Amino acid sequence: MTGKLYVVGTPIGNLSDFSPRAAQTLEEADFIAAEDTRVTIKLLNHLGIKKPMISYYEHNKLERGGIICRRILDGETCALVSDAGMPAISDPGELLVAQCAELGIPTLVVPGPSAVISALAISGLPTGRFTFEGFLSMNKRTRREHLEQVAREERTMIFYEAPHKLASTLSDMLNAWGDRRIALVRELTKIHEEVIRTTLAEAAEKYANGGAKGEFVLVVEGAPIEQKQSFTLEDAIALAQTFLSEGNSVSDAAKKAAKESGYPKAEIYKKICE
Repeated sequence: MTGKLYVVGTPIGNLSDFSPRAAQTLEEADFIAAEDTRVTIKLLNHLGIKKPMISYYEHNKLERGGIICRRILDGETCALVSDAGMPAISDPGELLVAQCAELGIPTLVVPGPSAVISALAISGLPTGRFTFEGFLSMNKRTRREHLEQVAREERTMIFYEAPHKLASTLSDMLNAWGDRRIALVRELTKIHEEVIRTTLAEAAEKYANGGAKGEFVLVVEGAPIEQKQSFTLEDAIALAQTFLSEGNSVSDAAKKAAKESGYPKAEIYKKICE
């Protein structure tokens, strides 16, 4: 009989955020797949749980994924946890979930804290539509290409960033996009939690000489929404012709059509005089 995989969200800083259901899931699982067993053992000790663990991280995920799947197919239940937050989100657990999906292994989620959503919620920026971009590349060229690709993204954008890379990332964002609003959300749910709502220019200047501490989530305002023309130029000319037929002068007809259509008065004037 096939077992199950439980994807269990873990605290991103405050152990009190771990839910009763999540604790029960770890208690009842046959074994735990942990990104770093040294981190997970602290959580288990806090909960008073003793459970076999298998390490599952970026550099052993191909080998360990097969082992974990075989154990589940043999009837065991596995709880997948990350060091902090939801497994599979900017996390090697993404591959394990995909492997289980291919093998038809039942996969259930036990929701928990998420730095992405938590930072967005307190950013003060639009939350209706957003995109998560994860970590930018360490490679300068690849990082700048990524920023250029999303330069016209109108949705709020969310990035993860380490303190030692913050200054260069903010500078690259400012150069790629120009000045925009940004919320720098630092050390979520921890003692020194902080939200800095500012602009890219001010943030780049503030951290230009380093000094950043803690893990950051960067929530950045999307590109300005381009105003779409609801009128074609032909529509604007036809409208001007209508105003002409109503007794308006050429100049007034062009002016009124320009106001309604968004096209320049001079362009409409020239066309109706041809």
